[in-house]
Amino acid sequence: MPSEPYVALLRGINVGGRNPVPMKQLAACVEAGGYADVQTYIQSGNVLFRTEATDARAMEVELEERIADEFGFPVPVVVRSFGELNATVESAPPGFGGPDHRCDVIFLKHPLTADDAFAALPAPVEGVDQSAKGPAGSLYWSRLAEKASKSRLSRIASSPIYPSITIRNWNTTTKLHALLSDLAAR
Repeated sequence: MPSEPYVALLRGINVGGRNPVPMKQLAACVEAGGYADVQTYIQSGNVLFRTEATDARAMEVELEERIADEFGFPVPVVVRSFGELNATVESAPPGFGGPDHRCDVIFLKHPLTADDAFAALPAPVEGVDQSAKGPAGSLYWSRLAEKASKSRLSRIASSPIYPSITIRNWNTTTKLHALLSDLAAR
């Protein structure tokens, strides 16, 4: 019986009518790969599942191939175990996710390291942006809500690391954590 819960974070699907991926079809595609207890969360491409496999990098490659075969276009995938996502949530900087800030977690695709990714981030705007390294291949970025339009986070799209990341807001990240917690408890 598969036991370890994971989440696959897909990048660039169902955004502005591009790369449409129906969630039911995505779940069936992942399930056909031998993953158990597959469920999706919101249209942006979050797939929770259980597996006995332990190599997240191998899962990323296998899921990317499976999804490309099913949908006809490449989709970058970042995989995190429940333990890794738990560490990311628990290690958030003090006040991260507070009401005065818009907060995101930048998840790094294997083998990109937090040190290399952090060095490639755009320079934060003083008094607006804050960034920090996280555990388990993640970075934190927050911006003052009232000055969010001045944030440099959008510049990450022109960064060399952009093809190797996916971003989730804090609410989505904590919801995925709660869903993985439920899956782990089963």
